[in-house]
This record gives sequence, structure tokens and C-alpha cells, in this order.
Amino acid sequence: MIEEIEYLVAGRAFAGALATPSDPPRGGVIVFHGGRGLEAHDRTQCVRLAELGYVAFAPDLFGEPFRDRAHGLAVIGALVGAPEQLRERATAAWRVLADRGLPTAAVGHCFGGLAALELARSGADVRAVASFHGGLATRAPARRGEVRARVLICTGADDPHAPRDARGAIEDELSAADVDWQLLVLAGAQHGFTLQGAAYHAASDRRSWRAFTGLLDEVMP
Repeated sequence: MIEEIEYLVAGRAFAGALATPSDPPRGGVIVFHGGRGLEAHDRTQCVRLAELGYVAFAPDLFGEPFRDRAHGLAVIGALVGAPEQLRERATAAWRVLADRGLPTAAVGHCFGGLAALELARSGADVRAVASFHGGLATRAPARRGEVRARVLICTGADDPHAPRDARGAIEDELSAADVDWQLLVLAGAQHGFTLQGAAYHAASDRRSWRAFTGLLDEVMP
């Protein structure tokens, strides 16, 4: 079952989609959307996770429809450039599940992959986060002892938004912060490999999902 709900960010109402399993849940998973906002793909991921026994919540992190591409790029750029604001929104979404007393994890693709990493960097009490072809860099790197989550990064070897030097930089960042991390670099995959379209890469989609659900099995047995 999936329903449309609202949650609050600094007193302002944001939308989201919540899927619940038929049996008592194993935990809760936040599903962060990409740069086009909350879409059918995110709702489908929530349903898939509910079928695995998790309460899944896909929040709208933008809080407004985009008038055009330029407006969307401006909103995204502002959030990427102000990690404290992105973390505030990600944390408010996380509380939707945490306030239910559930152990939590988070996953995101593209922009949402960065949001998942920023949630981990914030020090939120989340057991695991996964980024699928997401942004890696931040203006507020993880600090030693503050990240509680195990981190999984799945990225395409041919993704221009996550080149080799960016991958090395986040390895160094997470290692310096004493984070339990994994980096899965997928041959032949470009940016957006989990999304239906020109860049979709079926093998990488399957492998990244398998890695993520395996991580969930570790942290929510």
C-alpha cells in the first residue's frame, strides 16, 4: 500500500509518498529522488522495499514545482551549495520513519544519492545509506566519529559526474572519518544507470540493487 502524505521542514509542509508492508516491518528506508523531483520511479522503489518488509518513504526535497529547467537547476544548485540546508530537509524526512521507532536506512539516485550521503554526514542515527550514481563532493566533509551509517556508493565507471579523482576523494574523506564504506564501480555504466532511458544499464541496475538489499540484510536482520 502506498499513500501520499505531508511532512514538515522548519514548519513548512512538504509532500511525500509512504509505502507500508503487509506484515510487521523490519525497518524503514528513505528513498531520495533525483533532479527531476519525486517521480513514479521513486514510488516504485518504495513499493519494492515494502514488498521486502520495509516501511519506505519517498520525500519531495524541493518543496516546489519547477517552472522550467533554469529554475530547477537554480534550486538544485542552491541545495548542493548549502549542505546544511540539504541536510535539514533530509533529516526532516528521516524523522518521518525514525519517529515511528524504526531502525532506518536511506537510498537515493542522482541528486538523491548526494542527499543520502549528506544525511550520513549529518550524523543522523541511520544504519546505512546508499548512493546510486549520485554526486560525491560536499562543502562539509564527514568528520571522524560523527557518521553512524555504513555507506554504499554505486557509481558508473563512465559517469562524468563521478570521475576517478572524485571517487578517490570520497574514499579519502570517508576513510579519514573512520566510516564503514564500500565503493562499487560498475563497468560500462554511465550517469543514471538505474533509470529507464538512454543511460539505463540493466546489469548495473541489478547489481547495485543487490548490493543495497544485501547491506539492508546486514543492518536490519
